[in-house]
Parts: sequence; C-alpha cells; structure tokens
Amino acid sequence: MSTRKRLAIARLSHEGNSFTPATTTQADFKHREWAAGAAARALYAGTANEVGAAVEFLAARPDWQGVFLRCCAAPPGGPVEQAVLEAICAEILGGLAGGPWDGVYLSLHGALLGTGDSAPELRLLSQVRAAIGGAPLAVSFDLHANLDPAIAGYADIVLGYKTYPHIDTFETGAKALALLDRAARGEIRPVSRILPLGTVLPSFNMRTAEGPMAVVEARAREVEQMPDILDVTPFGGFAYGDVAQAGASVSACAHGDAALAEVAARDVLDCFAEQRPAFALSLPGPAAAICQALQAARAGPVAVLEPADNPMSGGIGDTTGLFRALLDAKPGVMPEVPVVFAFFWDPDLVARAHEAGLGATLTCRLGGRLSPQYGAPVEAVARVARLTDGRFVNLGPMERGLTSDLGRTAVLEVAGISVIVAGTCQSPNDSAYFALHGIDLAGPGLLCVKAKNHFRAAFAPVFDVLIDADTPGPAALDLGKLPYRHVPKDRLLAAKGSA
Repeated sequence: MSTRKRLAIARLSHEGNSFTPATTTQADFKHREWAAGAAARALYAGTANEVGAAVEFLAARPDWQGVFLRCCAAPPGGPVEQAVLEAICAEILGGLAGGPWDGVYLSLHGALLGTGDSAPELRLLSQVRAAIGGAPLAVSFDLHANLDPAIAGYADIVLGYKTYPHIDTFETGAKALALLDRAARGEIRPVSRILPLGTVLPSFNMRTAEGPMAVVEARAREVEQMPDILDVTPFGGFAYGDVAQAGASVSACAHGDAALAEVAARDVLDCFAEQRPAFALSLPGPAAAICQALQAARAGPVAVLEPADNPMSGGIGDTTGLFRALLDAKPGVMPEVPVVFAFFWDPDLVARAHEAGLGATLTCRLGGRLSPQYGAPVEAVARVARLTDGRFVNLGPMERGLTSDLGRTAVLEVAGISVIVAGTCQSPNDSAYFALHGIDLAGPGLLCVKAKNHFRAAFAPVFDVLIDADTPGPAALDLGKLPYRHVPKDRLLAAKGSA
C-alpha cells in the first residue's frame, strides 16, 4: 500500500469588472487556460505561474502524489456567466470527493464575479472546506484581490502576490505549497487572518517597485520577520469590482496563533492607511499625451498607455478616446515615426480581413462596437497588412512559457497607423505579441496600447518614454465617475484634482 501523501490542486482565476458591457464565457477560459489531470500537468510544466510551481513541487517531492483537478483562467473582463461558473466549481468539488486528501491547494484570483454571485470564491472555499474536513488548505490570491475576512475561516494558509507587475506568481505558488507541506508534516499549525482597509484604491499608482505600495510591501517584509509569522500579504484590491468586499486588505498567516496573525496584519494595515493619500494621482488627457509622445518619438521608442481600457483591468478593447486623439494628431504626416495602435477587439472585422486577404482595402468601423458609452465608432478605410492565427508563447517575465491564443488577428493600415485587431480581448503585455504581428519596437516610433502597469514588466527597458493617458473606459482613473451600486462613494479614493 502506498504511503504517499495526496495533494489536490485546482485553479480558478478571473478578475471581474462590473462596468464592462460583456460577460465572460467558457470560450474565454478555453482561449486562455483550461485543463485537468495529466493535460494540466503538461500545460503548466515549465511555466512561471502558480500551477507551474505545483508541477515542480511534485517533481521534487516523490512522497506527494498530485491530482490536478480543473485548472482554468480567463482574461479579466465582465462577470463570468453563472452557469459556466457553477459548472467549474462543481467540477472542482466533484474531484475533491475522491479524497481523502493530505493537502489541498487552490490558485484563485480574489476578484472573481459571477453574473449571479458577487462572492463566488468565498462560497467555493466554504464548500471545499466541507468536502475535505480538517485537511490543510492553502489558497493563493492575486495582489488585486477583494478579500472577505471570512475567507480566513475556511483556509489555513492565505497569501498572495507581492509584486505588481505580477512577476512572482511562481514564487507565490511555491511558498503556498511549502507551507502546506510543513503543515501536513505537523511542523506548523497555520492560521490566517484578513483585515480590510475600508478604502477602494485605484491601481494606477500601485506598482511595488516604487511609490506607496513599495512602502507597504517593505513594511510587510519587516513584519514577516517576527517569530512564528509565516506570511504577510498586502492586497491592493480591485477597484472595478462593484461588490461589498471591494477594497484593499492585509492577510497574515501565523503558526498556531490567530491573535499573532491579527497583530501582524494590523501593523501593515496601519502602514497602508498612512500611505492611502499617495495612491491618488492625475494623468494627462489623450490629446496632451499624444502631443508629448510625438515630440519624443523621433529620438527613440515611446509608448502611450490607455489604462481605462486595459484588458487586464477588465477593459473591452473597444474604447476610442486614445485612437481619435491619435488620428487628430495626424502622425501619418511624419513617416519617419512608425505608429502602432494595439488594439481593437473585433472578431467580425478580423474575419472580414482574413476573407479579403493581404493587400485588400476595407471600409470599416473601429471601436464602439460593444457600447457607445466609452466613445462612438471611428469610420475608417483600411488596408490589410498582415494576418495571423493569434497564437504565441509568452516570453515573460509575466506568464513566461504559457501559450496565448488571441483568436485570429489582423494588422490594418489606417492613415499611416498600423492597427492590430484581435479576435479575443487580451492585453498586449509580451514582446512575442508584437513579434507575431511583425512589429519591431526597438527603434524610434510611437506605440499606443491598451495596457497598464503589467506592460512595464516586459517593456520598461524597451521604451525611452512611457506615458499614461486618462480616457473614458470601464477601468477609468476617476472612480467617482463609475456607476457603483454596492460600494459607498465615501469608500472610493478620489483621483487627484477630482471633486
């Protein structure tokens, strides 16, 4: 009879934006991450994410037998269709029925939303706990999790990413599993606590290498050195999830002492509160950002980011504020400055381009397809310059080794601008994305991109100048302009200069 310990591993990662006009479907998961069993082990082997860490953990510890349940992730977007969410959770719970287990590891996001459930992760964790009894349960979350303190009543080990851009996803999974291993061996008795800040913070100034979040993270690392403290994680929260639990928080995990975990979390929460005003900032409008960028683009590569429509914040790849400003600036009159716009999400336009073929001319509408709320469509005449199958392998540092599937894509030439149009809504955060489209970002030129801080992980060394522009969108800077129904206005941190 085998004496190997049994470990169940599952992943359900999605960040839900309450202000997008589109929902997230099963197809969105299947375009991103969707595997179970041996296929999951193969998918994540050698990748730099949490389940990749689980594959490596099992390879290094032959005394553990790993069982990969449903492992899935979709790009951030609107709430997950409830039937899809229920089916995924039921599959995970069904797999857990095959226990008993010596340990369970869940890779979650913390800002998951269903079309009929505003706290699906809390509900899932309560059901997981009921299914596994007293077996150690470790859960890792994204730094942008909106955590209900009740989560700590179900999970023994609660921790999350420490970096934004998120370049420590592998390390986060590895730490969760190392603590789980120690708990299963009886070396530690982990207990976690979560304390909320009571403020919803915009994430524009939340990078962990500098600014207020760097200060909070540094304090967390100091507190983590206290005896019997196993982990301390500050969570910035996700501002675009309109749910009661939205906002920043701190988790702490201690050995056998819930009061100690609470003291550690409270210490870092006080630091968070001191830094709260520094998370507010102001940004230039699109016209000012484009003007500034074009002046610099002759000398070297410049990028203008449009965070309000960043897919990694639930953007829809459909707003037109930055693109209109780009057209109005008429960059085509400066042929020495190549200009790229990434991207619009429009599967029908991609299909038309593929049907027409390379070199064909199309009359089309760019953006404004899903809703005119964030800008009307732009009428354009376009030449089909490139067609792709939309598949590439991420070079990293984020999501290194994972295959991305954008659906089919096209590059359209519009008024001297190379415009990428994609069949799915996914962020252009990896250099392989641009190589797929035949775009060299190393020389002088201007890139306008629907992206935010994650873009900087790969491209901060590439661009001489990076400019964030403030435009209308489902992930806009000024939270006060978004139609919250479940978060009181006095919990929203106002943008600098806003009323």
